[in-house]
Amino acid sequence: MQRDAGDGADRRRQPDECSGADLEVAVKPVGEGAGGGGYPDRRERRSRRAPAVEADESDQERHDDDSAAHAEERAEDTGDEADREQAGHSSYRMAVGSDALLGALVENPSEAAIMLDVDGTLAPIVARPELARVPDETRAELRRLVARYALVACISGRTGADARRIVGVEGPVYVGVHGLELAPEAERWRGPLREFAESVDWPVEDKGLAVVFHYRGATDEEAALEMLRGVANRATALGLQAQFGRKVLEVRPPVAADKGTAVRVLLEQRQLRRALYAGDDTTDLDAFRGLDGLDVSVRIAVASAEGPPELREAADIVVESPAELVELLRRL
Repeated sequence: MQRDAGDGADRRRQPDECSGADLEVAVKPVGEGAGGGGYPDRRERRSRRAPAVEADESDQERHDDDSAAHAEERAEDTGDEADREQAGHSSYRMAVGSDALLGALVENPSEAAIMLDVDGTLAPIVARPELARVPDETRAELRRLVARYALVACISGRTGADARRIVGVEGPVYVGVHGLELAPEAERWRGPLREFAESVDWPVEDKGLAVVFHYRGATDEEAALEMLRGVANRATALGLQAQFGRKVLEVRPPVAADKGTAVRVLLEQRQLRRALYAGDDTTDLDAFRGLDGLDVSVRIAVASAEGPPELREAADIVVESPAELVELLRRL
């Protein structure tokens, strides 16, 4: 975990006026009220939803895509093209009562946390991970939030140091490798993970506490996916954890640590009971669950054709691109 000098009591400031103009939104029906009803109770929350306002045709097609079992197969040719197309949508869908959800954070920012994924959430997905970049306007919003809220954190699949480099903002707390950097017991798995990666005939991104196999841009992505499914099965047989994301297979140690445990650690350290989390991929569902039981919890899905359908269902607010997320952040 990377801590910047800006993290601390000096950021627990009195509320000020919230910046940003009001946005026109279409309604996404979700359970009423702020805070209560965590992710495990989402089915009960859905039963209390108000009637939906019909989404536009392209949005409905994305929502009705194939089942979660093959989420990693549903993607456009490159993530940057997908995000550029989604950025053309000018509105986002919010929960019934979402103004109250956001207002409960805005009214007392010195007692609230803003926690965000990086790739696909703050930084648009690109063909190769080393090309990712957080836009300048997003960086400006993060600096404003750092000065306003008790905690701003970036919880990434990258290492904390790499996430800090990509985001390029002083002040947030950076937690890497899906929360594994906060789990001391994961350290002993660095060697076995490296040995496993060396046994696979595929380019690897070595994060130390996890090894990653990308297949975005492969000549035959279907064949690449099939090959990596075999790699995932072999990793599982060796006692490792394997998980597919947006055109990526990640192999991690069998340690009870994820983005959800990272969320809880960060909040408990600061005794915060109000928080927002935004993410775009499968591991962000763990972070959503990490908000369970808080006084106020806001879950934001940055949806895409590549992302898991469960993310939309678990979210209180859905935006269709990183650019739309920035619009929402301006309300905080």
